Amino acid sequence: MSSLSTLPADGADGRTRSEPGTGSSPGTRRDPRRFLKGFGLLGPRHGAHTVPAAQLDALALPLGDDGVVIGVDAEGRPAVLGVNRPTPYDVVLIAGLWTAQVIALRAAATGARVAVETGRPQAWVQLVHAMGGGQNGLAVYDVGRVPPQGASAGTPVLVVRDCGMRPPRGRVASGPWQSVLTLLPYLSPVAPRLMRQARLTGVQRVSPDEAAELGRVLALSRTETESLPTLADGMTLWCADRDRQYVMTQPTDGETGLLGTPRRMD
Repeated sequence: MSSLSTLPADGADGRTRSEPGTGSSPGTRRDPRRFLKGFGLLGPRHGAHTVPAAQLDALALPLGDDGVVIGVDAEGRPAVLGVNRPTPYDVVLIAGLWTAQVIALRAAATGARVAVETGRPQAWVQLVHAMGGGQNGLAVYDVGRVPPQGASAGTPVLVVRDCGMRPPRGRVASGPWQSVLTLLPYLSPVAPRLMRQARLTGVQRVSPDEAAELGRVLALSRTETESLPTLADGMTLWCADRDRQYVMTQPTDGETGLLGTPRRMD
């Protein structure tokens, strides 16, 4: 049995302690109306606070995975993307710009620095302004111009590569505490290579032909492959090795005001 005890104001044997300099004996009662100088009134006596062993589980705090909440799974539970890692981590996202921007915003909100490498900086400028002009966690760079980020455990980094259908090889690669998310609007000739190198792949709604190709590359089941052309806006199928999870990204009021409602097409 675990307990937290509050010590009584008087001695453990029930006798009142004498105040220094008063000359009173241990058995002399103090005037209860007196103040303890600098400590206010004497508090009430309390017995030991105890918790029965059978109730200890009620004190537990349930904790999930550590990372960025990117939506909810099929059971309505939070789906977490762990981008802040001590090992290199590459993610490929075949989706709309909206989903990548939500992930970038939420990663910055967790304390990560986000570096966006893009050929369409105008599409990201509103996020930069919302984050304080690039001084508070999110900065935008031209393609091939991302400087070394100096990632560390105290300042993890997420590099978002929004470089079109055929992104060039990046100057800044994934490393300890620095993850890289590569956004592809559609399945491209370089997508299979990128997906094979990635630790995680996210796929939103694609055409039936693209779904068939993705089914072969990602070893999807027939049901998963057939679902890809029918996914709703904001829905992503995340694939890591043999693990599969459908996640619906639901924007907050602030994200809706900044980015609008979920959409697959930009």
